[in-house]
Amino acid sequence: MPLAEFSLIDRYFAAQAHRRDDVALGIGDDAAVVDVPAGESLVVAVDTLVAGVHFPPDTAPADIGHKALAVNLSDLAAMGADPRWATLALTLPRADEGWVAGFADGFFALAERFQVELIGGDTTRGPLTVSVQIMGTVPAGQALRRAGARPGDRIFVTGTLGAAGVALRHLQAGGAADVEPWPALLARLRRPEPRVAAGVALRGLASAAIDISDGLAADLGHVLTAGAVGATVWVDRLPRATAFRQVVAAGSPDWHGLPLAAGDDYELCFTVPAAHVAAVAARLDGLAVTEIGVIEAQPGLRCVRDDGRAFRLEREGYVHFT
Repeated sequence: MPLAEFSLIDRYFAAQAHRRDDVALGIGDDAAVVDVPAGESLVVAVDTLVAGVHFPPDTAPADIGHKALAVNLSDLAAMGADPRWATLALTLPRADEGWVAGFADGFFALAERFQVELIGGDTTRGPLTVSVQIMGTVPAGQALRRAGARPGDRIFVTGTLGAAGVALRHLQAGGAADVEPWPALLARLRRPEPRVAAGVALRGLASAAIDISDGLAADLGHVLTAGAVGATVWVDRLPRATAFRQVVAAGSPDWHGLPLAAGDDYELCFTVPAAHVAAVAARLDGLAVTEIGVIEAQPGLRCVRDDGRAFRLEREGYVHFT
């Protein structure tokens, strides 16, 4: 017999290993109670993942658990916040214990890495949907924001771009998942790495920041709109993983624009005043970071090649309801 709602909660979610001292009351009551440290501001974000929209329906449950938390941690990273607590709303077609166990494994493995405690949520029956609310703190007045970029600021990104996007297109085309170099690319899609440490390190240095969830061009566009500025991005300098370069060289011509347009990278895009560019590498020691462009007074986003030619995108990034 399938487990009832509260039995699922008790077995797979209430019995988590990580406990925080700042949780006065966690799972098991009508609401949780947490202690926000003095001098800190509360930072809250929420993301929903829907089967068939944000992940293929046959995705392993542990990968879904990881990604559901990772995309929210990425939002906190873009704000420069330290993660603390999360809530989870899980809608399931049926009470499949094996699926829930796998999901919990992926979720809590990442939660323990970032010292996040699950403090509540809801479980219901319906189409597979996962909503996570993440909460963290940042020293008062030090949160990173989308607004703040000024003409002359340099634009940076962490990590590499386009791997998750090309992996998704490979799966959609029916490609094999176990043939090199696809496993490494698929891992970027299924298990993104939130850049929490980078976000914290950028406090007081970055003039603006955002995480790349819908594609670099689209998300950088939000920074430009918030700051009432424009930008030029040097397309040939966008960081691409070796595996990405290999498959793009042998694949569809449309794939060349994925570092600009593909979603699911969950890297950070941030701007830094020109006078402080030298500090970026020191602050983000050990993490690949690349300067990709410059903020300008003229509105709009201009993408150019190293030879001066304009690079035109057919689509800037993922947009719901289109």
